[in-house]
Amino acid sequence: METLAKIIHTLDGYLWGWPLLILLMGTHIYLTFRLKGIQRYVGTGIRLSVTKDHDSHGDVSQFGALCTALAATIGTGNIVGVSTAITLGGPGAVFWMWISGLFGIATKYAESLLAVKYRVRTEDGSMAGGPMYVLEYGLGQRWLGLLFASFTAFAAFGIGCMVQSNAIAEMMHTEFSIPKAVTGIVLAVLVAAVIVGGIRSIAQVCNRLVPFMAAFYVLGCLIILGITYETIPAALWLIVKDAFTGQAAAGGFAGATVMMAMRYGVARGLFSNESGLGSAPIVSAAAQTKNSVRQALVAASGAFWDTVVICALTGIVIINSGLWTQGLNDTQLTHAAFGSLPFHIGQVVLTVGLLTFVFSTILGWSYYAEKAIEYLFGKVAILPYKVVFVILVVVGAVLLPKVVWDFADLANGLMAIPNLISLLLLSKVIVAETDKYLWHGDVEMESQDPVIEVHTMQRRKGGQDSQQAQ
Repeated sequence: METLAKIIHTLDGYLWGWPLLILLMGTHIYLTFRLKGIQRYVGTGIRLSVTKDHDSHGDVSQFGALCTALAATIGTGNIVGVSTAITLGGPGAVFWMWISGLFGIATKYAESLLAVKYRVRTEDGSMAGGPMYVLEYGLGQRWLGLLFASFTAFAAFGIGCMVQSNAIAEMMHTEFSIPKAVTGIVLAVLVAAVIVGGIRSIAQVCNRLVPFMAAFYVLGCLIILGITYETIPAALWLIVKDAFTGQAAAGGFAGATVMMAMRYGVARGLFSNESGLGSAPIVSAAAQTKNSVRQALVAASGAFWDTVVICALTGIVIINSGLWTQGLNDTQLTHAAFGSLPFHIGQVVLTVGLLTFVFSTILGWSYYAEKAIEYLFGKVAILPYKVVFVILVVVGAVLLPKVVWDFADLANGLMAIPNLISLLLLSKVIVAETDKYLWHGDVEMESQDPVIEVHTMQRRKGGQDSQQAQ
């Protein structure tokens, strides 16, 4: 196990060097400018998320798709992931997480737009979409679609499964002395009971769970900050200053460079909001929506809630506690920061937050993996994959945190590369769709693009739009 951990850590370090950081943030910034600051339409996206599209193609409502995507993105990355970024990259990592989330709104918009435009209707009448279909039908590169789907199935075991169960098992063991294996087994049973029903069952649970868990956690963090309000200005200044200067060693803290702050801030930002990862577009393709831009705006609002709001609040709570200099690891820092308040307020917020975040994330990622496996092997392979997925919920609960986090980082980076390539090469299509339905059109318009019908595993190679993009 130690040798495997070293191999994964080494590969993770190579992958998350300057090239991927530049590709990821470069795509965020490039799309922000090409789409004329699409972030200004976040309010429109929030409004559309609670507006039903009657008689539109899709399997679930736009709100259901957003909740499922938020269920997958709002997870341990918003709590333990922020602590990990701080312990490795210093307070400045919080700033780079926030920046990656702000610019990542444009990328989340773009990838969701393409997912709806190139989605397909399968033999049983259900919708399927995501970067694998975009790569095949938009670019005419099925091999890249196969690569992305493989990485997604691989990544689901890390970011969507083992990382989540590991975080909650650690907390339950620390706070209540419950064996990690017991937590893993109980969680696996609950997950299995929901995912057997597919996207409709998952969306129904997420519709009820996500609004509650997000509101509870945000309110809890605001109460915590209200109690410790006097030191908030100093904490905010430290976060911004450290993002550009690095952090010298202090107390038990080993110190961090600007590069480390950027590296871990952007990496954990991607882990948290998944902008550029290509995961959320998979469920966006299942939404009942009139056109691609409408659902893209809804999806983009998810990146805002996840990183710009929730991750930022977590980071401020941790830095404001002052405990990040004590040499604690990520899990210990999280518990110490939230547990330092009177009346166990922080512990309640942390416990409820992690329990709900973990469960919802596993549900959301189980759907992403299901569609990836369907693309690779057909529906016959979905059930066996679900069985393995549920088993790994238990396995992840007892693995070492460092191994799990490195595995998740590695899988995320591999998954992001083909998706980012499709966004850059199809940027003309993204701009054209936005112009058609948003800048010089009406987002309430019905789409004029027919849904691609797929009745066999023999898929056509490319299409008119792939030639248009080039």
